[in-house]
Amino acid sequence: MGLPFNVMPAKLDESLFFNPDPVKMTQELSVKKIEKVIEEMRNRPPKWICGADTVIATEEKIFGKAKNRDEASLILKQLSGRHHKAVTSMALYRGREDKMDCRTVSCTVNFAHLSDDEVNWYLDTNEWQGVAGAYRIQGLASCFITSIEGSPTTVVGLPLREFYVMLRDNGYPYGAKTPGS
Repeated sequence: MGLPFNVMPAKLDESLFFNPDPVKMTQELSVKKIEKVIEEMRNRPPKWICGADTVIATEEKIFGKAKNRDEASLILKQLSGRHHKAVTSMALYRGREDKMDCRTVSCTVNFAHLSDDEVNWYLDTNEWQGVAGAYRIQGLASCFITSIEGSPTTVVGLPLREFYVMLRDNGYPYGAKTPGS
């Protein structure tokens, strides 16, 4: 199933937007990504834009994307044998009305204890690159997950049920009728 629109990544230096509150941080980044797309498309403003951002948060730390293998190794070792939150914010911009809707979803992920060999094996896959928390739940890191409380698609970076509801609530024309309408 593909998305009914084009994906255009906004290039932002996400490290400039650190906030100790993962909800505020992801919301701000989601909106900034939309603002960047609007700026880049000022000659032909789109009808709809979605921005999303995900971080991984423990009680002590927020993890975005690892900058290199060593940082990825440190992150995975800090997540090993613990639970953490995956926090994803989605912002939806309706160009015709100049309206923004921003929503946040989180889930709890429980990691198994990882040996140094398992961490190194995973790092060798390069799946850690470009993702919050240095792991992809939709890839080989799924074998490290002992349980998830909440939507697994939150960890992937776009909580699909909540995104669908957001589109529906904002009148996105995808063909289905809102219950009761």
